[in-house]
Amino acid sequence: MMPGVALSWRNGLRMRRLPWRTRALNTLNDEISPSRQIIISPPLVSLDIPDDWTPYPPSSHFDFPINCSHEQTAAVIDGKSIADDIRSRIGSEVRRMKESIGMVPGLGVIMVGQRRDSETYVRNKMMACEEVGIKSNVAHLPEHCTKDQLLKALSKFDVDPTVHGILVQLPLPQHLDERKIMDVLSPEKDVDGFHPINIGNLAMRGREPMFIPCTPKGCIELLLRSGVEIVGKKAAVIGRSNIVGLPASLLLQRHHATVSIVHAFTKNPEHITCEADIVVTAAGVPNLVRGNWLKPGAVVIDVGTNPVEDPSCERGYRLIGDVCYEEAVRVVSAITPVPGGVGPMTIAMLLSNTLDSAKRAYAFT
Repeated sequence: MMPGVALSWRNGLRMRRLPWRTRALNTLNDEISPSRQIIISPPLVSLDIPDDWTPYPPSSHFDFPINCSHEQTAAVIDGKSIADDIRSRIGSEVRRMKESIGMVPGLGVIMVGQRRDSETYVRNKMMACEEVGIKSNVAHLPEHCTKDQLLKALSKFDVDPTVHGILVQLPLPQHLDERKIMDVLSPEKDVDGFHPINIGNLAMRGREPMFIPCTPKGCIELLLRSGVEIVGKKAAVIGRSNIVGLPASLLLQRHHATVSIVHAFTKNPEHITCEADIVVTAAGVPNLVRGNWLKPGAVVIDVGTNPVEDPSCERGYRLIGDVCYEEAVRVVSAITPVPGGVGPMTIAMLLSNTLDSAKRAYAFT
């Protein structure tokens, strides 16, 4: 059995109680005098602190849920196969567009520095674009580029009518403020779906974002294409990042699920997840979710992609998810593997968003 990793939730929470009142008063005192203070609630940004998922060695004893099997019972949701089908359909639409109006979608990518993982992600995206006929262009910037240099590259793509989607490969070097950079990105070309306007429209009923973030969009597509009913179901999202957890929870709500969010400050998280019909996990902690965290018959979408040392592998490591797969497959009804689950869908959704943007730009139906 794969060694598990879980969190010291209770101890961590005792050690890290939020001094919210102190910070609220300090923030307010910096801006207004106490005599003019009306409410004590602080600016929300002042409450933002990192989710510190501190691992600890798990107990050697594992309590299986009632009515679970001692053999694999879960269906494997094949994200690669589903993504391949979507990419094939995108390729057909791109060819139809080219034959009809002589134009194709265009994607501009900004890559800062030479992080190996980022270079791999960008290379995979470029290969996917080429495969379906989307024109791609990468702007490589040095590690120590200035904010102005990055904004100039953004502006160049923004005014180019043949570029319909712009992607800034994250993370950026520490001296560059990701938030300010993303604010400048045009919402009409924000194919990653991270612009505050797109996230805001995703959150509000009756509003339609121009783009839905690619990984959450891929998660929902996997559920729908696997015949999983979302309406009225209990869903738990583990992790609350702006890239996956937050938009995934909003998207599940838009599909009429009853959503709970689990994060590093959640008390007794297993009590929440074991009641969920659908679990989407994006914590970035290998083997965080054990079999006894899961409801028998639940559906699990594992977004986690965590490298763990493995001398038997060619690269010296292998990828595993946030869910202890060997335990989960004996409890749940369906689960995505890692790799080969959500990852291929993320790229497929990026291609889909870029195609949709080009169709809007050219009024192509």
